[in-house]
Formats: sequence, structure tokens, C-alpha cells
Amino acid sequence: MVAHWKQTHKNMMLFSGRAHPELADQVSQELGIELTPTTARDFANGEIFVRFEESVRGSDCFVIQSHTQPMNQWLMEQLIMIDALKRGSARTITAILPFYPYARQDKKHRGREPISARLVADLLTTAGADRIVSVDLHTDQIQGFFDGPVDHMHAMPILTDYIKNKYDLENICVVSPDAGRVKTAEKWANILGDAPLAFVHKTRSVDIANHVVANRVVGEVAGKNCVLLDDMIDTGGTIAGAAKVLYEAGAKSVLIACTHGVFSPPARERLLSCGAEEIITTNTLPQDTTGWEGKLTVLSLAPLLARTINEIFENGSVTTLFEGQA
Repeated sequence: MVAHWKQTHKNMMLFSGRAHPELADQVSQELGIELTPTTARDFANGEIFVRFEESVRGSDCFVIQSHTQPMNQWLMEQLIMIDALKRGSARTITAILPFYPYARQDKKHRGREPISARLVADLLTTAGADRIVSVDLHTDQIQGFFDGPVDHMHAMPILTDYIKNKYDLENICVVSPDAGRVKTAEKWANILGDAPLAFVHKTRSVDIANHVVANRVVGEVAGKNCVLLDDMIDTGGTIAGAAKVLYEAGAKSVLIACTHGVFSPPARERLLSCGAEEIITTNTLPQDTTGWEGKLTVLSLAPLLARTINEIFENGSVTTLFEGQA
């Protein structure tokens, strides 16, 4: 007697934490699949409970969580979700962190300090993640903290396409807010018609958090429409200070662009008062445009994340999503 075994097929399942369900909904629509029904709640003492309402056995699972405030709660929720998938016999588990938490703590500046970005990678590994997807890591070295594949995606094509379609590039200058972002600024300059490049020299206190002093501009910005870029804007001190220095150096206008709009208080007040014509960011974190006087533009990364998920699921090449970029 010959046994007839049921043929199995790969099965993609998409899961969302509670931090930013709007982004997960957009990704699911791009992929043409439904988010897996999930029960998630907090106990009275703050403990998080998660249960998936469908079997995950043998499935390729993708867990999306944006790490906005309260960051520690959403990080723990994602770890618990990954643990539940591992114990539910998922075939593979991919953790999607559009904004990687603790990314700025990627090295020791002085003795007795943690490397918290490495700790987050270790937690994801221990929980059961096989792969990480993130967007515009604060530093490339974070990829090496995770002992497995890391797909480091970039929002630059989405941001630069928006700028090219809306603004005249004839008199544009790309400006890095500090020397550390010059390499990224060079890529932007190449895409924006081989635009000239400048950067703002700044000093940062190692004793006072979020305290930066912008000193002077290196490069010619007089009469230029400046595109001031960074990977993230938290309290806005660096970018707002840089914008003011650019105007003092004779810049005609300043446009601010970033991937991760953290916008911790008093970022909005600082950015609105620095003279920038527009602040452009993405939805790696949930954004509320209320109170921004029409100056905040939020671009969606859902198409990029959906294409990345599909390439991973189909064993394709994520690199091809960026071929041809500078």
C-alpha cells in the first residue's frame, strides 16, 4: 500500500505589534495578505500577554513592530511575539524593526557604559528571530551585532524622489548636519544631480544628553537652497541649530529630511522656529501632523517593506531593490 502524503506549500504570515498598526496595515495591503489575528493585552501589573488566533506551524512569519514611545514596552512585546512564534513551531521568524531601538548606543564612549544596540540584537536572537529587517540603521556596524542575516533597507530613494519631483534642483546644495553623515550626504548629492556638498561642524557633550552646539559651515552655501539631512531627528537640537547656522552663512532656504522622525519635545517647536521651509520624514514611527503648520510631510515606507518581505519569502535578492542607487 502506497501512502499519499499531503503536499506542503510555503506559507507567509504577517503579524503586527500594537505600536504602529497603521504601517502594518499598509504593508499587508501591499502584499495582498491579511494580518494574522492576534490577541494582545496588558495585565494590571504591566505584563504583556500575546496569543495568535491561527496556527503558525511551518509558516514563514514576519513580525512588524515600530519602536516609538514607550519604547521598552514595544520592544518587550515584539520579543514576546517572537517567543510565541518559536514555541508555535514557525518555520522561520523575521523581526521587522523599521526603527531599531537603542541604535545610538552602539559603542562605548567611556568606561562602564553599555552597548545597548548589541543587547537588543542578543535579545532578538534569544527570543527566536532568524532574521532582522531594519531601515537606515544609525551605524552600519549594528548589522554585525546580530548572528544571522540582517537586511538593512534605505529610505533615501523615497526621500530623494519626493524632493526631485517637488523642488527645482538647479540651485540645490546637500548638507550633512555633522562630519559623520558626509558619506550619506555624498550619495544624496549624486542622486540630486551631482549637487554640491557641505557639512556643519558641531560639538556634542558626552555628559549632557541631547546637547549639541552647531559651530560653522564647511562648504559654500551662500545663495543655495539647502537640503539638510539626517537618519533621525529626536529633540531637534542638532538639525535646528544647523539650519540657523546655514541661514547665517547666507543660505537662501533650508529643507530638512530624515528617515526617523522621533520628534521628542521640544522638537516641533525647534523645527518650526528654525526657518525650514519643509520637514520631510517617513512613517517608520507613527506621526501626527497636527500642530506642524502644514510643514511636516510623512512618506510611507510600506511599499519598500512589502517588497523586502516578498523577496525574503521568495528567496530572492533584497539587494536588487537598491541596484542602480549611488
